Amino acid sequence: MQFNSFSEVLAMGGYGAYVWSSVAIVFAVLLMLIVHSCTAKNRTLRLLRIEQERAEKISQAKVANAQALFDKR
Repeated sequence: MQFNSFSEVLAMGGYGAYVWSSVAIVFAVLLMLIVHSCTAKNRTLRLLRIEQERAEKISQAKVANAQALFDKR
């Protein structure tokens, strides 16, 4: 299909409203997907960092508790 002017491209043979609204919807959904993926990744990394810090604190507390029990003997 060949177009003679830019207005014909926009009109798309009478189907321009459907075509361009579909294109806009696709780009909007792709943008939302990208934003959601980035925020989910950041949230997951933050939760993993918190969990890792918590596990490290527990490990340090166990070592300190074991050391205190050993020193009492």
